[in-house]
Amino acid sequence: MKVKVAILGCSGRMGRNLIQAAVEHQSIKLVGGSVRESSSFVNFDLGELAGIGAIGQKTSTQLNDLLDADVFIDFTSIETTLENINWCQQHNKALVIGTTGFSAEQVKVIEQASNNMPVILAPNTSVGVNLMFKLLEITAKAIGDYTDIEIFEAHHRFKKDAPSGTAVKMGQVIADTLGRDLNKVAVYGREGITGERKKETIGFATVRAGDIVGEHTAFFADIGERLEITHRASSRMTFALGAMRAAFWLSEADNGYYDMQDVLGLK
Repeated sequence: MKVKVAILGCSGRMGRNLIQAAVEHQSIKLVGGSVRESSSFVNFDLGELAGIGAIGQKTSTQLNDLLDADVFIDFTSIETTLENINWCQQHNKALVIGTTGFSAEQVKVIEQASNNMPVILAPNTSVGVNLMFKLLEITAKAIGDYTDIEIFEAHHRFKKDAPSGTAVKMGQVIADTLGRDLNKVAVYGREGITGERKKETIGFATVRAGDIVGEHTAFFADIGERLEITHRASSRMTFALGAMRAAFWLSEADNGYYDMQDVLGLK
């Protein structure tokens, strides 16, 4: 039996990849997708929107048109996602969230909502990236206490938040493993005479340029050697396929707050 999925915010670059991934997934049935009322793609065939040919499913501006879905996938904006969470709670729907840039307070709102619904919050749905998170945990346990840790990330010019949600998650994984408070040890920019690097610092460097899909590297540097753990994405389809895997997993989950580590069995 296929899991019925609807895609929220399906007209963007990521949304179109999600449409294609859903249509091609053998265990997923795409039942609809939403766009803003002001969108030029209202009542547009989802398949034609994704460039894969008509599939007989039209875009909608009303979530109530998508009630047939079991799981919703949301890669929209912070404000829209928070509104969609409220709707999903009211209608007992599961939600995979790929939106990034939430504040700590907004994450708490999502966690509270998970008492009444199954929800996955995933700053990155790539399987490879989530394996990288596990490698960062292992590495931090082994050498994190005596190496200088820096995180580099690069994305396309259109990305609105910085550093990326993935980069922040990388820092959080490392900080949690080392018993550090990321809010206290993170350094997001350096300029001028900054003094010697503090041992506990976790640094972040950000690039926004061209059409870079996504690059992330964690540096563990000591005197005489440096270990680098890198993930590079060359297509948004890797995120879309991971989102389908998450949706299928979430369709059988109890109410609760999950991430991709749960989906992949890495916890």
